[in-house]
Parts: sequence; structure tokens; C-alpha cells
Amino acid sequence: MVRMGPDVPLLNEYKQEFFWKRFPQTVLGGPRFKLGYCAPPYVYVNQAVLFLTPWLFGGFGTLLSQLQLLQELHAAVLSGILMCGAAAGVQALALYAARRSGTVERLGASNILVDEEEVEFTHCVSTETVRFIAPGKRFGLNVVLHTVLAGVLCGFGTWYVFLGRLTALYGSIGASLVVFVLSWVTLCIAEYSLIVNTATETATFQAQDTYEITPLTRPLYIFIFIAVDLADRYSDAVPELHLASQVLHVLFLFLPLLWAFGILPPLDALLLWGMEQTLVFGLGGSPMSSNLRLLLMFGVSAGVAVCNYFIPSTLGVVLLSTAMGFLLSLDLSQVGTLCRGSRSAFGDRELLRGGPSPPPPTSFGWNLGCREVLLYLSLLLVAMVEAGVLHHFIGSAQSRSLITGPQAPVSYLLLILFCLCWALREIQGAYVFGGVFLNPLYPKGMSNVHIFKQRNRGLYIAAAIRRVLIYLVFPFAMIAFLAMDKSLQLLHTVSLSVGFTRAFRVGWQSSEDALLQMVVVILVRLAAGNNVLPGWDDLGTGVQLLLVGLLFDRVTQFLAKLKFTLTVLVTSWTEKKQRRQSAGTLLALNASLCPLVLAVVIVSALLSAPLLPLFTLPIFLVGFPRPQRSWPGPVGTACPCPDSVFYQQMSGSLACALRTAFARGSLGSLAPGSHFLGRFQDRMVWIMILERGYGYCTVNIKGLELQETSCHTVEARRVDEVFEAAFERPERLGFTQGFNLHWGNALTPCAALAVRVYSDARNVLSGIIDSHDNLRKLQDDFMKALIWLLLRYCVQKHKGFLWSSEEVSAVGGMKSQSSQLAQTTSNQPPEAVMVESNVSSIRFRQDSSSLTSFGDWSDEDDLFGPQPARRTVALVTAEAQSGHATLQMGASLPGSVEMDSLFENMALSALQPLQPLGLGIGMPAVDKGHNSEVFGERSGSLPHLNFSCPQSEVFNLPKGWRTAPLLPSRLLSLRPLFPEDWFRFTLGRFGPAVQGATSEDMTKALKEDEALKELHIHVALSCLISLGAESAFTSPSYVYRLYCGDVPWTEGLAWLSSSKELYQLTLQAFRFSFKLLFDQASLGPMESPEELFSTLEEYERDWYIGLVTEKGWHDSVLQEKPFLFSLGHDLTMGTYTGRVLTLQEQLVQVGRLNGEGVRGQWANLSWELLYATNDDEERYSIQAHPFMLRNLTVQAADPPLGYPIYSSAPLHFPCL
Repeated sequence: MVRMGPDVPLLNEYKQEFFWKRFPQTVLGGPRFKLGYCAPPYVYVNQAVLFLTPWLFGGFGTLLSQLQLLQELHAAVLSGILMCGAAAGVQALALYAARRSGTVERLGASNILVDEEEVEFTHCVSTETVRFIAPGKRFGLNVVLHTVLAGVLCGFGTWYVFLGRLTALYGSIGASLVVFVLSWVTLCIAEYSLIVNTATETATFQAQDTYEITPLTRPLYIFIFIAVDLADRYSDAVPELHLASQVLHVLFLFLPLLWAFGILPPLDALLLWGMEQTLVFGLGGSPMSSNLRLLLMFGVSAGVAVCNYFIPSTLGVVLLSTAMGFLLSLDLSQVGTLCRGSRSAFGDRELLRGGPSPPPPTSFGWNLGCREVLLYLSLLLVAMVEAGVLHHFIGSAQSRSLITGPQAPVSYLLLILFCLCWALREIQGAYVFGGVFLNPLYPKGMSNVHIFKQRNRGLYIAAAIRRVLIYLVFPFAMIAFLAMDKSLQLLHTVSLSVGFTRAFRVGWQSSEDALLQMVVVILVRLAAGNNVLPGWDDLGTGVQLLLVGLLFDRVTQFLAKLKFTLTVLVTSWTEKKQRRQSAGTLLALNASLCPLVLAVVIVSALLSAPLLPLFTLPIFLVGFPRPQRSWPGPVGTACPCPDSVFYQQMSGSLACALRTAFARGSLGSLAPGSHFLGRFQDRMVWIMILERGYGYCTVNIKGLELQETSCHTVEARRVDEVFEAAFERPERLGFTQGFNLHWGNALTPCAALAVRVYSDARNVLSGIIDSHDNLRKLQDDFMKALIWLLLRYCVQKHKGFLWSSEEVSAVGGMKSQSSQLAQTTSNQPPEAVMVESNVSSIRFRQDSSSLTSFGDWSDEDDLFGPQPARRTVALVTAEAQSGHATLQMGASLPGSVEMDSLFENMALSALQPLQPLGLGIGMPAVDKGHNSEVFGERSGSLPHLNFSCPQSEVFNLPKGWRTAPLLPSRLLSLRPLFPEDWFRFTLGRFGPAVQGATSEDMTKALKEDEALKELHIHVALSCLISLGAESAFTSPSYVYRLYCGDVPWTEGLAWLSSSKELYQLTLQAFRFSFKLLFDQASLGPMESPEELFSTLEEYERDWYIGLVTEKGWHDSVLQEKPFLFSLGHDLTMGTYTGRVLTLQEQLVQVGRLNGEGVRGQWANLSWELLYATNDDEERYSIQAHPFMLRNLTVQAADPPLGYPIYSSAPLHFPCL
């Protein structure tokens, strides 16, 4: 991304024109009065007539009622019937026009281009005119439903705004006339949106309206207003209802503005938000990680409250509330997963690994074993016994005074526990008192994980004490307080039933929050003393706790939103790169309208809605209420790329570290909807809390892109500065150094977590790969590595650790089952790695002058350096499938169009549908007789080898490997290149491995077997010639091509490529030899054959040496190979680079983000992309902002609006 200046247009000219055509349509409910081109007058007249039709019918009914020709009810019914008939006529015309047009197009399909295309109108009722004005419905059921609903809405709306009713409410004919006229504007807008043409809503939750729910949104809100009025009409004189009806009649006039500004949520968001708010604050639950879980939990929790209302015995209510509160606070949906073990909890990781994962955690809670079941049953039993006994023997005799009654000791105990727990939690993080002051007890320095853990040992003890208090003391103390409460005797009212249902549950669901709420109630009672607070005491303890919890949540939201507001306001001027020309004007407006801005913040906090900064400027609106997750889709959607594997690998270890941090309180108070940011090297991890209950937490882990853009880099640098100020501070802090200098930033550092991750080291190989001394050594190292691999291959085959040659994958780099099992323990036989190649087709290897030469042939070839090895689409597709099929790969012709891919460069001409009759270009011509079948026949006529040692048969090589079409004289001339001493030494080391017992005579016989030696000389030298390496390497570009598997055409290439196993071993040997070159240039030469042998063993056991683009690299990261090495070429700099990944435990720095700032920016992102369609990659709202972390926040949004490269499914892990 090219970072633009602060005055980049908020909307480009095209989008501005589009927006100013769409917004009036939204305000009016659908009529298109601004088209952007000339249209006949009847187009506007027809829309105006349809818009005013409900008012005509309603006015006719009102007139008949005012003239006393019809009663109010009959007049309303007549208006509804007329509107229903008109709606049916409009739908019939729309259906007729669609059939006449004859276009194969689904009615009502969402198409943004429809707003832009010019329509040629012929006459006022032509097909084009009708389809333009009334596109019709998508489903037949909606045609009927919306038509009937339009009539019902018009009838009830007429009744709602009768002049007689308005005069009775306000007692003034003038006020009634104003309300009457403006109310019909609201009704006409809703009717037009429902039946004629639905406008695009600014409050958009779903990216696509699949089931046509949007037309129902505006009528629904009108029905809510009408329902309140009906309740006032037909109920006894209730002052509150009458006042509400008066207020709502006035608010009814402003509904078009609320719809236009997107304050009222769509139906789906309203339903989910309402259930979530009721579940959390009314029933004591937690927000859920999915819509289905929310629906089920809401139903069960509401059922418990209903049961409590009808149970006659207060003791039964106490027992049921205690039991169900404990059970519902557990993660019961994961019982099946826990019974199968924690390995299945991360089953997606195992499946993608293609091999076994590390051993699952054995700490408490990861498996639902006997100890977990026993603990949970014991807690349940003790809680029920405690509640029942205290309520039965003490609750009925409770004194009205908190100071002298039985509740007094428990009350003082709760106060002491709260203070102690707060202090223990505060010292766990890097900052104290809301992130204002540095914590002097937190360890300094992040250089070493072991030292950090040692320094943190004292905090671990404090965390253990806090954990015992939260999970084993708090719930029982709160149950004792509730069980002895006197208001339980007055339980059988709706408010008290709901209040105590919530109170008994929230003590388990969120113990810290429940304790805070209970402490506030106790302090109020202690402050009142023996005095009675008339309004407060009549509510009962359960409702008091409910109100305190709701108030505390709204106050917390208000403070977070206020901090976000101040950050946007101040940085719009202080940050020069954020200062637009309009910054001064906007600041002056905000200052002059300060009460209005404060009111917007308060309203958004009361509604628990995001505070929306328009285009992330200091223009604040109230976003529509939505669930805490902010997005409607399932959790776990991402835009994957090759770098996603690093986040996938670390997600399991990070989950274990988060589990420990949550249990210790290192990350502060955990509330669903909290956001955290983790940083390690070039990796950014976005963590969101989805659920929280007793002993468990559910999170979503997202990984942000590693290829940093300029905006990403600016914000990442600021993140590093914020973390350095918290964790890399000096040992002695001065007075001014103890403050958090980045308090205004959206990120507040919390803690450092020890996580097993790959550290990434990249080195420029200048002076290594271009050194002639090193290159001359490469040939000898290649021969030694090849001999080692050939002998090891024989040992593995003898012990049964290899698949048969027919089952070996040509491309996929798939490892044998036994070799995969060997990765878990070091004392088992090492695996036989099949190194990947960039090609696999035998036919292609025989018919081309290079293994990938024609894949690299393009009009943009670099004449001064090698091209990176391209991988065709067919190869990448095959790697994702079974690796046993032989691929047919085409070539890229000169002039063909090519595209960049996530998996390196892919030629479009390699797509199989574009290959005419199996495109294959051979150069030079190769005799088709020299194919694998002929080699097979020749191998059958080979003379039998007479080994002098019986054990030599173990080290015999397949017959096909001896059939290289090379002259014996050529092999003889290269015989000095074969290291006979190394061969004997390696044979002596491998010999005991197949003999079962060490025998010096047998080993000596193996070393002196000339036939065995000649066999390996023949095969090794044949491979050397086939790679074109019979002369010393002199060119770094040639080394790079061989490393990538792009072998130039040689005389023996067809023979080598015909044997998949031998080709893989040869390529692996070359890569091993290059790694030896790299290590010896960095660390010094090998001192002895023993050191070389152990080094090769280490390469085979602990390393993956290949290319980043290979599937084996991806699999090795997921299998957590200790080390990975890759060779790369930077075409822009003209340098070769070595990349080493090392798996080790590192400290990942984690900080808490301002959750309201994140929700506000996501709300603006949703509005800007879904409504204003401002998808410009250089738009202002995606530019770097060091304080708001705007670019990172946009990345972390769910697709299609955001683009995280990794997003985990909801991860459930224990916190006990």
C-alpha cells in the first residue's frame, strides 16, 4: 500500500456521485428521484404517486371517520383493504414486466450496477419503466406476505394517527395536525420500502439480503410503536403507558432520520442483540460464540426463570437456581469433545498437519476425566447443601438489619475478599490503576524466557492464591449471602424471580463481576444503616444486583467510548500526518456542540451500540446495536495464504499460554468482547474473547499479514514502541518514568507469554554462495551426502520404514507412516524424507530440455540472473489432493499472460483446460524408446551382482538405478570424485544397524566388498552426471536452480527423472550439501567424518531443507520440525538469501486494546464498504494511525470487509 497524505479524498468523485444518489433513496424509503441522467417526467410522477398512495387511502379513511360516516375501526379496515389491493396490483405489474422482458434473471437480485445503468424508457407503463420503479420480489412467498403486511400496516397506521386520538393525547388541534401530517410521511416511507422498491439501508449487518428481510425492518418498528399505543388504549389507566404513548408519537416523526442515520438495527441484528443483552444482564449468562449457541442458551436460561416463578417453595427455588446456575455456567457443549480428549479440540490442526500433533496438555480441565467429573460434582453438591441449609435454618429468621443480622459476617467477608482479589490481580500485569502507572513488581527485561519465569515466580504464587479465591471461595460466599437474604420470602413476582435466577448464576458465570456488584449493594446498605430506602429496598437483592451490573457495564462502556472520542479528536490535530484541512473546523464544531457530542456518547453507551466515527474523522454517530462479536458470520473465516501456517502452528501453544494468563489474571478483567494484540517479530496476533464461564474461556485467534505494507509498518513500529516502554524499562524507575507515556494509545501492554513459535532469521548469502572456494567444496559434499542417503535408504527399506516405490508420491513430499511416527521421539528410527521437486511428470521430464525450463520461458526472462522456479497451477492443485497421481504439466509459451499467486508465480497457460491435446515441447528431440518401460526391460537383463559378503544384499540398490544411459568411459573418468573412505566409514556406521549385533568381522567384510562399492560408485556418479555437476560449481545461479529442482537438460536427466525415489534422494542430497556449505562457511569446516555423519543425521531428523513454496515446508511447520531452511533469490536486490526457522519458546508480548475503539472502527468499516461501497485501497479510513491502530483494526475485521490471513475456530480451553 502506498501511504497517502492526510488530505486523500474520503470518497473519490465516482463514489461521491454514487453516494449522493443512494442516500436520498435511503431517506425516502426507495424512490429514485436522482438518477444522474435525463429521464421522462412520468418516471418521477409514477414514483410520487406510489409513494403517496398509502396517505391517499389513509386520508380517505380518516375523512370518513371525521365525518362520522364510519367508525374509527371500520375506517382503518377500509384503508387497509384498499392498500392491500394496491400492493397486489403493483406486484402483479412487476411479475408481468419480468415475464415480458424475457431476461434470465432472478427477481430482486442485488446488483449495485443497476443503480448506475441508464434505462431507455418508452412510455409510462412500459416493461422497462415498471421494472425500474418496482423490481418485484425474489420469492413468491414474500409477494403474498409483503402484500398482506402492507395492508395491515396501512390499516393500523391509519388507526394510530387518527386526529381524534392525537387530540386526546396532546389536547391541541394544531399539534395534532402537525403530528398527523409528519406521521403519514413516516408511514409512506415504510410502505414504499415494503411493497415497491426497497432502499439500501445504512444500518447493514449482512453483506447480502438473501431472504429479503430488509423490507420488513421499517414496518417492524412502526408495529412496535402501534403496539404500545394499543396497550395504552385497552388497558386501565396506567400513567406510565400514557406517557410512553405520548413520547412515542413524537418520536414516530423522527423515525425516517433514525433509519437514514443507521441508528436502528436491522431485524437479525436486533434479535441477536436483544437475546444477548437479556441473557447477560437479565439471566446472568455470557455472550456466545455462535448464533446457535446463543439461541439455545437463551431458551434454557429463560426456562429456568419461568420455573422459578411457578415453584411454590422458596427452598426449591434456591436449590434449582444454585444447581442450574452452576451447570449453565459450564461449557456443556464441549462435553463430547472433552470426553474424546483435548486432541480433538484442535482437530483441524491435526488434519492439516498430515501427521501426529504434539502430546495433548495433561493439566486439569483439558480432558473430562475422573478428577474433573469428581470436582464438578463435589462443587455442585456442596453448593446445593450450603444454599439449602442456610436458607432453611437462617434465611427465614433474617433480621432486617445488615449490620446485626446473619448476613453481616458474610458481607464483611465479601468486602475483604474483593479488596484482596483486586490487589492480587493488579500486580499481575505490566501496568496498574487502569494502565496509568508501571507495575514495579513486574519483571524487567525480556531477553531470556528462563530468567523471565524465575523473576515472575513471586507473582505466580500470588496468582495461585487469587485463583483459589475466585473459583473455590467467591461462589460459596456469594451463595451464602443470597441464601440468607430476606427478599427470597417475597419471591413470587416476575422481577424477583428473574433477579434471583440471575444472581445465583452470575456468581459462577463471572465471579469477579458478581463480587463487585454484591460489594456495591452491601456498601449502599451499610451507608443507609438502619434507615429504609423506599425505592431501593423494595426492589429486592436480586433486582438490585441486576441494576448494579447493568449500570457498571454502561459506565464502563461510557468511559471507554469517551477515551476513544478524545483520542480521535486530539490526534486529528496533534498528528501532522492525520491533520486534514478540515481538522480545525471539525474541532471547532465539536467544541461548540460539546453537549451534543457527549449526548451521542451517552446514548451509544446506554444502547450498548458502537460509537461510529464517520470515515474515522471526529464526526460521531451512534451505530446500530449489534452483538459483541460485531459480525454476523461464523467465527473462523479468513483469507489464507502461505504465511497462515505460522499462525496455525502457534495457535495451540498460544491457547495454552492464554489459559495460564487468564487463570492468573495477567491480562486483567476478562469480559466477552475484549480484544488483545500479541506481537512477536513480524507476527501480529489478534485475540478476541467470545465467551467466559466458570472454569472456561472461548477465544478467537486471528493472524495478520506478514508482508507488511507501509501503513502496517508504521503501526507495527508504534506497537513495538508501546511494548518496549512497558517491558524493556530500566531497573530503577524515576518518578516521571513510572507513568505510561502511551496511555492515550489504543493499546495497553498487559503481559508477556511464553509460547512455542518459530523465530525467523534471514541472511544475505553474499560471500558464501558466490565464493569459489565454497563452490569447489560443494561437489565433494554432494557426493558424501548422496552416499549417506543411499545407504540410509537401504537401511530404512530393510527395516520396513519406507513405502514401496509405487506408493511414493512424486510431488507431495508425503512421508511414510513410520517416519511420521518417528518424529515424536528421537530414539525411534528417523524418517525417510521425500524431498519435493517442482515437477513430477515423467513425460514432461523426458520431453523438455530442463525440468522447468519452459515453465520459466517468458518474454520477461532475466538475462542476468535466474528466474524463480515457477510452479504450475496443476502442481499446486495436485499438492492439495492425494500425492499418488502422476501429473501432466504443460509449458508456458512466450507471450503468455502470467499472474502472481500466493504460492509463487503460476503460468496461466499451465491450466489444464488451456492445453491443446497435451501440449508438450521437446528440445532437443529424445528417442521415445528410452523411456521407463525400456529401462525396465534393460534392468531385467542386467548381470547379477556377486557380493562377497552376505550382508551386502541389504545395501543393494534397485536394478533400475543401474541403467543410466552413460558411457562407461565417462563414469571411469569421474571415478576419483567418489569418496571411498567416506563410503567405507558410512558403511561401517550403518552396518551394525542391520546386523542386529556389532560384529567387527562382518563390518570389515562389508567394507571390503568390491561389488557393493562398484554398485554405489556407478549410481552416485550417474546421478552426478545427470545433474550436470561433473565439473565443479562456478555459478551461484546454477546452484540456485539445482536447489529449486530446476535441473537443466543433461544426457541422463530422463533416466534420473524416471525413478521418483532416486530423483528425490538426489535432490535431497544436493540440498543437504548446500546446507553443509552454509554451515561450514558460518561455523567452520567439519573436523572429522564422525562430525559430518552426525550433522547429516541431524539434518534428516530435525531439519526440513527445501523451498518455502513447497507443501513439505507447510507440513513441517505444522508438524513442528525444530528447524527449517530455505534458499531464496531477491530479484530486486540481486542477492541470494538463506532463511532459517527455529522452533523455540519465546516471549509473545500481549496488550489489551480499547474494545470500544475497535467496535467503532469496525462499525465505520461496515458502513463505508457495505453502504458507501468505498472499497478504495488508498481510502483515508485505512491509512496508518499510530494511536488508533486503524490499519491493523481493519485487517482484523472478518472477511469480506477485513483480510486476516488466519482465523481459528472458537477455541474452548479451561481456566481452572
